[in-house]
Amino acid sequence: MDTPRSQGEASDAVRLAMAVSRLRSRIRIEAGLRSTGIPISQLAVLGRIIDEGPTTAAALAAGEHVTQQAIAQSLATLKGRGLVEKQADPSDGRKSLVSATAAGRELMATIAASREEWLTRAVDAAVKPEERALLREAIDLLERIADVEVHRGGEIR
Repeated sequence: MDTPRSQGEASDAVRLAMAVSRLRSRIRIEAGLRSTGIPISQLAVLGRIIDEGPTTAAALAAGEHVTQQAIAQSLATLKGRGLVEKQADPSDGRKSLVSATAAGRELMATIAASREEWLTRAVDAAVKPEERALLREAIDLLERIADVEVHRGGEIR
C-alpha cells in the first residue's frame, strides 16, 4: 500500500533528480566528453570493455541494455577510431572478443583525469572545510539511494 507523500518529499525527489542530472551534464562537459566527438553511449561501451576485459558483443549488449545491432554499430565506430580491437575467442572460434586498444585506454584515462580534476576544483570552490563531513554523508546517502531496488507497488528490496 502506498503511503501519501507530502509535497515537500515529492519536491525533494524532483530537486535531487534535477541536481544529479545537472551535475552529470556538467561533469561530461568539463571532462571533455563533447570534444571527443564520441557519443556518451559509445564511451560507456568502451568503459565497460576496459572494466570487464575482453568480452563479446552479446555480453556488451546485455550489460548496456541495448540491442546487438546497437552494440555492433558502436563497436564499428570504436574500432574505426582505433579504440577497440577484435580477436577470435580462444575457447570458441565462432565468437570474437572485443578489447580496448592502448589508445582506447589512454582516452578513457584522460577523460577520467579531467573529470576528477574539475570535480575536485568544484568541490574545493563550493564546499567549505567545515562542510566536508556533510558532503561525505550526502555521498553515502546518494550511494544508498542508487542501490535501492524499488518495484511497482512500492515494494523495496
